Parts: sequence; structure tokens; C-alpha cells
Amino acid sequence: MGKIAFVFPGQGSQTVGMGQSVAGANEKAAAVFQKADEKLGMDLSGLIQNGPLDKLTRTENAQPALLTVSTAILQVLQEAGIHADFTAGHSLGEYSALVAAGALSFEDAVYAVRKRGEYMDEAFPNGAGAMSAVLGLDRGVLEEVADEVSREGETVQLANLNCPGQIVISGTAAGIEKAGALAKERGAKRVLPLQVSGPFHSKLMEPAAEKYKAVLDEIAIRDAAVPVIANVDAEVETGAQDIKANCIRQLYSPVLWEDSVKKMISLGVDTFIEVGPGKVLSGLIRKIDRSVKTYAVQDMETLEAAVGALQK
Repeated sequence: MGKIAFVFPGQGSQTVGMGQSVAGANEKAAAVFQKADEKLGMDLSGLIQNGPLDKLTRTENAQPALLTVSTAILQVLQEAGIHADFTAGHSLGEYSALVAAGALSFEDAVYAVRKRGEYMDEAFPNGAGAMSAVLGLDRGVLEEVADEVSREGETVQLANLNCPGQIVISGTAAGIEKAGALAKERGAKRVLPLQVSGPFHSKLMEPAAEKYKAVLDEIAIRDAAVPVIANVDAEVETGAQDIKANCIRQLYSPVLWEDSVKKMISLGVDTFIEVGPGKVLSGLIRKIDRSVKTYAVQDMETLEAAVGALQK
């Protein structure tokens, strides 16, 4: 058997009630929810369990909520004897990967991502920034589109390079509108505006990164015990200083998800376990390479099925 990677979803995968079957069935998983409530001084567990969805979806709530659910599920996987050779996460999910790799304690991570979400929301006026998913256009062509619009005084950057034919752009609202129209002219099949509160993973997030440095100075970042594939360069990172620097850069840099998955496959990974709500990453991974196995583990039913398959 080849190597196993744990991959962790990012913002957008949140749902009311996520992780409840796992917390109800396992004491270690339930303890993760309790730790989050105590560290943040709020009833995050109640918000996850009962909603409302619009409050759960706010950046400063969604980020700690997703980290909490992913970490709770991780406890049960590890208890069952399933361990990763590599970890990676999509944007916010990288923090779950760092917890899984032993680089961050859960308590420090949940505090950090709560602040990260607050600073991301504050960085740019609400409604002045935007993000859109561009489907069916080559990366190089879309980079040319982004550069062309940016030369006209707007800001447009490639933000999430998810899989072949699926790239998210981020920037000023006017710039994203222009780039979307231009992308269609250049052959994009569809351009889908995303429901987000800001232009994430663009240079417009640099004010958030400046403030966020102080948060990372407060917490203990250790060398990773398990290699983490970083969003910012799709390379293996294990050293504490590199991890800290990449956490800051990640706020205003593109998420190189397709490159990260290809990197893990090149290192011998043939099984990807998506740890957390939804199955977005599993779908992206299959579009990148259909030869690998994927398991989306989000509740007790899917967890038991994955463990059963992996223990054969």
C-alpha cells in the first residue's frame, strides 16, 4: 500500500449540525468541542449544532468551527489506528493540517483562526472586494486576463488553483467583474461569483497579514512531526519558522491546491482522506488524478466505512 494523506476542507464547507454524530459517539471528539468553547469564551458548539447558518457562515465563526469539527473527526481516525504520512489543507484547512501534524496545539490554532477570520473581514470594505470561480480556462490565459485588468488600475489575482479547469480569482469588485467578462471572451465555460465577504488570497489581504503577525507571535509553533504541504508553494514544510512565515503569506497568496495534490502523489501518496464536513476536496482530487483513492470522512457512518476499507 502507498502512503496516506489527510486533507482538510476550508471555508464554505460548513453546515449546521456538522460533526455531531462523531462528538456524540466519542469522548475525545466531544472534548475538542468543549476545548473550543473554553478557549474562545463562546458557545461555538451550540452555534455548530443549532445555527443559524448565516451566523455560522461569518468568517470569524466558520473558521474556528471548521477547525473544531475536523480536529474532532481526526481524534477518532487516529484512535482507530489510521495515521497520515502527509497532511495538507485548503486555505483555512491548513490549520487543521498543522494541528494534525503536531505543529500547533488545537487550543492555539482555534484562537489563531478566530483572529484570522476577524482580520480578514476587517481588511477590506465589505462589498468592495469579490471572488469568482472561473471554469474551463487554462491557468496561463487567466493569468494574462488578471494582469490585463490589473494594469487598468484594478486588482485581480488568481486565488485558488483548485484543479484543471477550476480557478478562483480575487480582487476589487470592479476588477473581478471585468476579468469575468474578459475570461468568457477568452474561452471560459462559466464564471461563478462566490458568496464571500472579501477578496481573500489577494494582496488586498496584506493589512490582515500585518495584524495577524502579532497573533502568531503569541502562540507556540513547533516543528511538524508529519510533513505538511504548504498552500503557498506546494512544498513540504516541517520547520517552525517556515510554518509561521507561510501562515502569514497564505493570507495574501494563492492556494496552490492542484500543485499540492500533485506533490503528494509524487511523494508516494495514493490514498487521500478528507477529514471534515463535505467532500469538495475529494472531488477536486479525483479531477486531478483519477488513479488515487479518496475517502470523505465527515460523520460516524463515513468514518467507519473508511476505517473498514483501510484496515483490510
